[in-house]
Amino acid sequence: MENHTTQISREELEEMKEAFDKIDLDNSGYISDYELQDLFKEANHPLPGYKVREIVEQILAVGDRSEDGRISFDEFVLVFHDLKDKEISKTFRKVINKKEGICAIGGLSDRSSEGTQHSYQEEEKVAFVNWINKALEGDPDCKHLIPMDHNHDRLFSAVGDGILLCKMINLSQPDTIDERVINKKKLTQFTISENLNLALNSASAIGCTVVNIGAEDLKEGRHHLVLGLLWQIIKIGLFADIELTRNEALIGLLMEGEELEALLKLSPEDHLLRWINYHLKNAEYKKITNFSQDIKDSKAYFHLLNQIAASGEGSEMMIEIDMAGFNEKDDFRRAECMLQQADKLGCRQFVTPADVVSGNPKLNLAFVANLFNKYPGMHKTNNQYDLTLLEELTPPIVGESREERTFRNWMNSQGVSPFVNHLYSDLTDALVIFQLYQNVDVPVDRNRVNRPPYPQLGTNMKKIENCNYAVELGKTKACFSLVGIAGQDLNEGNRTLTLALIWQLMRRYTLKVLSDLGEGSKVTDEIIIKWVNETLTSAKKSSSIVSFKDKCISTSLPIIDLLDAVVPNAIRSELVKRTDLSEVDKLNNAKYAISVARKIGARVYALPEDLVQVKPKMVMTVFACLMGKGLKKV
Repeated sequence: MENHTTQISREELEEMKEAFDKIDLDNSGYISDYELQDLFKEANHPLPGYKVREIVEQILAVGDRSEDGRISFDEFVLVFHDLKDKEISKTFRKVINKKEGICAIGGLSDRSSEGTQHSYQEEEKVAFVNWINKALEGDPDCKHLIPMDHNHDRLFSAVGDGILLCKMINLSQPDTIDERVINKKKLTQFTISENLNLALNSASAIGCTVVNIGAEDLKEGRHHLVLGLLWQIIKIGLFADIELTRNEALIGLLMEGEELEALLKLSPEDHLLRWINYHLKNAEYKKITNFSQDIKDSKAYFHLLNQIAASGEGSEMMIEIDMAGFNEKDDFRRAECMLQQADKLGCRQFVTPADVVSGNPKLNLAFVANLFNKYPGMHKTNNQYDLTLLEELTPPIVGESREERTFRNWMNSQGVSPFVNHLYSDLTDALVIFQLYQNVDVPVDRNRVNRPPYPQLGTNMKKIENCNYAVELGKTKACFSLVGIAGQDLNEGNRTLTLALIWQLMRRYTLKVLSDLGEGSKVTDEIIIKWVNETLTSAKKSSSIVSFKDKCISTSLPIIDLLDAVVPNAIRSELVKRTDLSEVDKLNNAKYAISVARKIGARVYALPEDLVQVKPKMVMTVFACLMGKGLKKV
């Protein structure tokens, strides 16, 4: 081979070194055939598997002078210049500005400084497009959008009218949005903005973090924001039933000698890992510990598919999994064979062979969650517990209450870290509470906060110190009523006392916007009620309330009239039932009222049932949000 190295300028050599470093994903100093396979896809230049293999073999044959199966930088320079296929050269050039499948976009957000780079992963776009195409297939309201081509950027413009986002939210959490409120025909810029506000406020209500995302961001299809929001919505739907009190079969994942309480505290991710290992144990195959490195060879997936298919769940007849591909020598081909078997179960979603081989943790997690939801394959075991134990325990294991779910969703919508899966067990070190304090302008002394990793000895003591400080802040800085509450109560997950603190935090958050509008003046329940009644009277409405416990609120008519007073024409009178209301009528009115409130820009976390049952805490937050919306117009 002729040596071309002397013909390369310093500038070209530096450019090629930069490209090489970014192609070398594991920073090993070498390029492997596995890395090249991923790069073709991530450079938005997917090739058939046989073609990729031919190119790899050619590269190794031409460039691997050391005959060690890897390509060094010097060998790479020779390959780059000697290969006749111009498409390969073009692909390598594309990758110079990419790494790990990340597409960089400059200056997308008005909130970012000029030249700031925001990133998104191409494979996520492909996965979400495929999922959405299947989920919304046949939906008449989305026929102008579906199906989308994942090879183009149609997804980013498709969310622009808000309809697709609203539909996806309802798929993840049914009945979150009253579809009567979605603007679907003869859309204008104003009605599109309404749809996007409805989507964003509803996403927040189900626990999505929408901080610093506005309707204009989605209307303009800003890539990283769209993918980030869609992932949150999809993930919430995938994880909805991966929780013991909603899926009692999960009791089979209890380990010997483990208390049931420990299983209740597991995150959905942890449950899925246990679920896979439950089936792998039955298949007499080694356990996995993650959704990345341990599944790259697809072998664990083969056994998982074989086990759940044999259960017969999710299908009227047993599906036979062909294990022949398990012995395929090439990782990429083995992954393709595995996904062909997943397709038999109707579960070839979220991952491509490249996503499996690269160990993409996010997409593999989604793939596994979808498998679990369709084919859990869980049976009663010889465990010391059986399913009837859930009813026999004293105190009984109860599911998350509506109030608790609302509080948890509110916390997560604030962008707290870590994500709160369980309201009590995830607050035992008070770190989430400190973040919420800061969000409502309660100063936190960072020097007094113990952060992980905690010492091996005295870990719980450090957490109790945090909880003590959280209670102290509530009493001295936030002026909360915390009589009889100690740090140990938070650390032990005392339901009643923890809720008392969290409610006051959410109340302060809700009233903060009113205080800001009132230039710092204190806002009380009496002030809100007075404003509500004066606004209703000024708009010549017959509704009024005497308190947040007023029984007339169960009809939602005071809220509906207030909405119409704050934003004229926001309410379609033909959709409101006003006389001879049944319980169903009341619930329909409540659903409509809450969706309209979110549509006009109010960040409402309450649920329709809260209005029908006149839960005063949640009722107060609705009226406070509408007051904030009304005062902003003054």
